[in-house]
Amino acid sequence: MSRDLPPLNALRAFEATARLNSVSQAAEQLHVTHGAVSRQLKVLEEHLGVSLFVKEGRGLKLTDAGTRLRDASAEAFERLRDVCAELTQSSADAPFVLGCSGSLLARWLIPRLGRLNADLPDLRLHLSAGDGDLDPRRPGLDALLVFAEPPWPADMQVYELASERIGPVMSPRFAGYERLRRAPASALCGEALLHTTSRPQAWPSWARQHGIEPGALKRGQGFEHLYYLLEAAVAGLGVAIAPEPLVVEDLRAGRLVAPWGFSETPAHLALWLPKRAADGRAGQLAQWLKAELLRQPD
Repeated sequence: MSRDLPPLNALRAFEATARLNSVSQAAEQLHVTHGAVSRQLKVLEEHLGVSLFVKEGRGLKLTDAGTRLRDASAEAFERLRDVCAELTQSSADAPFVLGCSGSLLARWLIPRLGRLNADLPDLRLHLSAGDGDLDPRRPGLDALLVFAEPPWPADMQVYELASERIGPVMSPRFAGYERLRRAPASALCGEALLHTTSRPQAWPSWARQHGIEPGALKRGQGFEHLYYLLEAAVAGLGVAIAPEPLVVEDLRAGRLVAPWGFSETPAHLALWLPKRAADGRAGQLAQWLKAELLRQPD
C-alpha cells in the first residue's frame, strides 16, 4: 500500500478551508483564487479516494474522513509553523561569522570594532582569524573579508569595498630613517627589505609601478605572516611593504611613515559570501565597511 503524501498544496488548501470553514476565506488567506482552492480540494479527494466535504445549504460540511484529516492536518501544520518560527528566530539570533586574516583583524578591524558594534548592533559579529585557510564555503563561516584579484568565483556574491593600495613603510626608529625619508623610491634598491612569504609579489609589483627593476631589490628578513612583518617594521627593523588600511593607525600615531606613498594594485578588499547562503546582514556589513574605509580621521 502506498504511503505517499498527497500534494502539499492540496493539503494546505484543505487545512485552510477546514479551519476557516470557507473556500473563499481559504483562497484569500492563501492568496489564490476560489477556483484554485476548489481544484486542490478535488485533487486531494481523488488522491485519497474519499469525500472530505459534503454540501450543506450554501456551505460545506466535513465528512467523517474530512474531520479526521482536519484534526491531523491542523496539528501537523501548527507544528510546522512553530518549528519554522523557531528556525527563523534561531537564524536571526545567530552571530554573523566573518573570516579574515589575522593582520587585517588586528590592525584594521579591532580598532573599529566598538564603532561597528554600535552602528550594527543586530549583526552580532563574530570574527574568525586565519591566513590562507579560510573559505566561506565551509560550515560555520558566513563571509570572508579578503584582499584578492578578480575574476571572482562564480559561486560567490562579492562586495567590492576598495581598491588595494600598497606602499613601503618604516619606523622613525629605523637606523636608515633619516637617510631614506627624503630619498627617491630608487634608494630602496640598496636596502635589505622586509618581506612576507604570504605575499611574495608585493615588492616586485610595487617596484614595476615605480619604474624599478624588481631584480634590483634586495630581500632581507622574511616573515610568514603580514602581521609579524609590520610588527618588525614598527620595531625599526627595516622597510616593509603593506596595504594602506593595515598601517593607517600606525601612520596617524607616527609609529610608521610612508615617504613614497601608496599605489593601487589589481586587487580589491572585498567581502565574499556564498550565493547559496545569501544573508541580508552581509549587505549592511559591506555598506558599513565601505564607508569606514572612506572615513576621515577624527
